[in-house]
Amino acid sequence: MGTGGRSGLRPGKGSPEGVAAGKGHAEGVTAAPTAASAPCQYRCIECNQEAKELYRDYNHGVLKITICKSCQKPVDKYIEYDPVIILINAILCKAQAYRHILFNTKINMHGKLCIFCLLCEAYLRWWQLQDSNQNTDPNDFIRYAKEWDFYRMFAVASLEQTAFFIGIFTFLWIERPMTAKKKPNFTLLLKALLLSSYGKLLLIPAVIWEHDYTPLCLRLIKVFVLTSNFQAIRVTLNISRKLSFLAILGGLLMESTMVYLFQRMEWDMGSDCAIYKSQDF
Repeated sequence: MGTGGRSGLRPGKGSPEGVAAGKGHAEGVTAAPTAASAPCQYRCIECNQEAKELYRDYNHGVLKITICKSCQKPVDKYIEYDPVIILINAILCKAQAYRHILFNTKINMHGKLCIFCLLCEAYLRWWQLQDSNQNTDPNDFIRYAKEWDFYRMFAVASLEQTAFFIGIFTFLWIERPMTAKKKPNFTLLLKALLLSSYGKLLLIPAVIWEHDYTPLCLRLIKVFVLTSNFQAIRVTLNISRKLSFLAILGGLLMESTMVYLFQRMEWDMGSDCAIYKSQDF
């Protein structure tokens, strides 16, 4: 790790003649366009203005980070930082770290992360169900029934998360004239929401190292995930905190409606309401 958590990109010297547009080559950042007329594909992490490149590569491997024309600050200082520093800043929900991850890097693990988070949530619900229904019968039917319970937990968790996302998108679609000057990129928003739900991975350690404070830990994990989703919405669409908060409330309302329907159908398998509000394990 470099000094101050930086990887040591050096500012270039000399005149700009013959300078080629460089590529962000730190932890998955893709190449910047070399043509002057190329479309902007990056964002300044400070002011959210579009940028054509992250840094320039002078001769002899001397690199200089691009300065934003709007705020006169480096377009993306995080290309110098180690991944651990970036992760810490993301955990702290810093907008700059979110912009770096969402706009200036190319991460293609949204689907895998979503499936893994749902598996963690399904396991927690299945574990709570088995804990409430103690049965030591080794009968194969009982064992297969327990396995089927896990699959049902996964289905319920998937449907509730889908309802949560639908609530968010519905609200933002209704408020679309207020969210941005141009049409919002809902595809990018979906990826941002999936990535920002990484806090659900903490559910497994909370179950493995069970203690008296496990219910409190589960509530805090829920709050952390919602906070991350809130920041992802605000950064992706560049909207106010008020609209982001209302979008989260819309998602929670839709999710609660889905939970209520499951309860009416007597198919409630340890929903979020039970997981994060339960006092007994």
